[in-house]
Amino acid sequence: MLKCSVGLLALSSLFLSGAAMAQDKIKVGVTATLEGTYTVLGEDGIRGHQTALNVLGKKIGDKELEFIIASTDATPDSAVRAVRKLIEQDKVQILLSPLSGDEGIAVKNFAKTHPELTFINAASGAQETTYVDPAPNFFRFNMDGAQWQVGLGKYAYDEKKYRKIATVGEDYSFIYTQVFGLALEFCGAGGQITNRQWVPLGTKDFASVIAALPDDVDAIYLGLGGADAVNFLNQYQQAGGKAHLMGGSIMIDQTILSSKGNAKNALIGTLAASGQADTWEDKGWQKFVKDYQDAFPPNKRFPSPSLLATNYYGSTMALILALRQVNGDLSDNQSKFKAALAKLEIDAPNGKIKLDGNRQAIGTNFVTEVVDDGKGALFSKVVKVIPNVNQTLGYDPAVFAKIGLPSRTVPECKKY
Repeated sequence: MLKCSVGLLALSSLFLSGAAMAQDKIKVGVTATLEGTYTVLGEDGIRGHQTALNVLGKKIGDKELEFIIASTDATPDSAVRAVRKLIEQDKVQILLSPLSGDEGIAVKNFAKTHPELTFINAASGAQETTYVDPAPNFFRFNMDGAQWQVGLGKYAYDEKKYRKIATVGEDYSFIYTQVFGLALEFCGAGGQITNRQWVPLGTKDFASVIAALPDDVDAIYLGLGGADAVNFLNQYQQAGGKAHLMGGSIMIDQTILSSKGNAKNALIGTLAASGQADTWEDKGWQKFVKDYQDAFPPNKRFPSPSLLATNYYGSTMALILALRQVNGDLSDNQSKFKAALAKLEIDAPNGKIKLDGNRQAIGTNFVTEVVDDGKGALFSKVVKVIPNVNQTLGYDPAVFAKIGLPSRTVPECKKY
């Protein structure tokens, strides 16, 4: 009888210990594009996430953060499948997701089916994700694609004296948002976009696109990323293309500037805009670059963090700082945690970030130019820094709403 009691006590103690261990962990699901055209972006996003954990740690009071990573391929269905699996099978309590534009819209909509959980955008930048029917439990600590183009159109018109441009972009929501931001400024200053071409994600043959580019433009704007960008540059160079280039945010970060081969050299001198710049002298940025470099061997990272690494770092940073504010309290459908996130202001590596009423980032943008460091490495050099960029791009909200949502044809090339 005594042996039986001792055995039951031991078993009971084991169950209690297991329950205590479960309570001492906060499970976070992370998604990244680790398949398909944007694989290289997803891999560097995870490096940024890991760098944040190296700097900030995984302890929240007496609790430990446990991260579970799931792969997507930049399509909405893959993102929803990954998030659903993380919630239903892995029992995560918080989501750090997703990376790409169409994924973001899908995950935002899915978040509404789980109001008890908290979703922190990892890196996606489509405008609609937070601007249209936002989810109360979805928070985005990075700017959207249009915000990331602020300053570019005006600089191209005023300083470079570009008057006519053509655009080539991937046919989905993030690049629509990027061209939206570019067009509002460039056309508002008096410039013309005479030709807009859209290509599917994963395009390998750009011959017809290159052949259709007009000759009478001052520059070609490339809204491409990942393998698509590399394929275009290789084929454009082979075709003897010599036009001035302008770039979207994922066209001119280290995912492309560090790619193998000589085609990337076509980007030297390319004017672009993004939520970061490789050569920014800010101490916080320089520390982040060093932390990123120290975290991985040179052959397992880029010379400088990509925009995806920076976004994942900032999102992870917001997650940890808000959890610390509430000491890991996720009771009452995570209400205290969500309130802390909504009010949080972070000193991210790429500048101060706070959220608006739609839980969308207001932050700093950078106009840049691609330069060679003299040793064969390419970097984005700071040309101009623009602080406090909001989602309506400085427009009166009522005026901005009338422009319409980013698409293949919106905005029209005119002054609003």
